[in-house]
Amino acid sequence: MNSNLPKLSFASDYMEGAHPLILQRLLETNMLKTAGYGLDEFSHAARQKIRRACQTPDADIFFLTGGTQTNAIIIGALLKPYQGVIAAASGHISIHEAGAIEAGGHKVLALPHRNGKLSAEAIEAYIRSYWQDENREHMVMPGLVYISQPTEYGTLYSLEELEQISAVCRSSQIPLYLDGARLAYALACPENDATLPDLARLCTAFYIGGTKCGALFGEAAVIPKQNCIPHLFTIIKQQGALLAKGRIAGLQFDTLFSEGLYFRIGHNAIDAARRIRQALLERGYKLAFPSPTNQIFIEFEDSKLKTISSQIELSYWEKSDETHTIMRLATSWATSAEDVEALLSII
Repeated sequence: MNSNLPKLSFASDYMEGAHPLILQRLLETNMLKTAGYGLDEFSHAARQKIRRACQTPDADIFFLTGGTQTNAIIIGALLKPYQGVIAAASGHISIHEAGAIEAGGHKVLALPHRNGKLSAEAIEAYIRSYWQDENREHMVMPGLVYISQPTEYGTLYSLEELEQISAVCRSSQIPLYLDGARLAYALACPENDATLPDLARLCTAFYIGGTKCGALFGEAAVIPKQNCIPHLFTIIKQQGALLAKGRIAGLQFDTLFSEGLYFRIGHNAIDAARRIRQALLERGYKLAFPSPTNQIFIEFEDSKLKTISSQIELSYWEKSDETHTIMRLATSWATSAEDVEALLSII
């Protein structure tokens, strides 16, 4: 490969700008004057479309700019000051949000996981052990369960697993919150059997990711039960997260939820990842985790990784031993067939 050419980038799924339909609508509406703070007609239309898609006609929906911001605000609003949040040790809030939850005054109660997933049994056991501990008044009370779909390892919770976790949360009177940063890729995956209405039925709150799923930026926080989080608008404002030009986020979700775009946008990423995954296995590479979605985790010999990294931008994940490193490759809604071919020719 010509050293003067730019590297192929498979480092993440938010490297591109936005879907062309979003850019087109932003141009078409650029000079309109609308109300601020998400009170415009585009945001209202987006909320109605999301409510229909989730089959939750009374849901509260707020548009925020990014995943860490959304997680910190929603989790902080759902927890009491003395409570913490249960999460997988590999969860995004555990390792990739720079202590945002702790900075808000809440401890992340990290539990062991299997390929990124928490089990209902592990959650139930942790909650039970807290309430059975005679010293619990000196401890952080588990007050919420955090999961993501897909997980940090690109794996999926089945509908049965989500049902079981939701049942534990409800019996323990603890909210269940789901991070949907890459939700479009989960919904597009043939192995997935959990729908948006399922998430709305099983979760206290969740968010529909836009930043990694075709939007310039933005996440749609969905609270299925109206007024479950009182004064959330004010909390968002207090945290500096209320966009004056809220219509820019709302219009993006109005576009994503028009004519089924959000449900189609992930298929390209899943198809590209499946092709890459199959080729890697055929060529003798070791996949670190059984991910069916748009993230692929590959174990490289360090000597070979050095050569590949000079031509392809991947994300570092972790060392697996002294001579091997696990790297992440991510496809997206915008991954081209030409880039897939180029990747495979190098690897």
